[in-house]
Amino acid sequence: MTKAQVLTAAQTHGPVLVLDEPLSFWGAFEPRTGVILDVHHPQRGASVKGTILLMRESKGSGSAPGAIAEAIRLGTAPAAIILVTPDINLAIGAEVARTLYGRTCAVLAVPEEDFSALRRMSHLH
Repeated sequence: MTKAQVLTAAQTHGPVLVLDEPLSFWGAFEPRTGVILDVHHPQRGASVKGTILLMRESKGSGSAPGAIAEAIRLGTAPAAIILVTPDINLAIGAEVARTLYGRTCAVLAVPEEDFSALRRMSHLH
């Protein structure tokens, strides 16, 4: 990566999970299990737990910070979320989890060319 914008820092590693479509962490994702629930999402049924989650953007909602913070607390969240379009809601959720629970996941935004290179990898650290 050449220029990552770090929204929430964390040292992490894990298998890469590339999402073909944006994901809403409020309603389309189950924080208790880490599984994608949205019946219209191409990766429905996939678990994001412990992954380096790559998606160009998320489907934002003001409730996303609570959902991602709860998943981080429960240990079902991705280890990191890498986006092209920065998402302050995901960063806030990760920071809330760090402050309240001492746990977090990294949230980064990268240029499109770096995202394209990262999506070809199977594991990142």
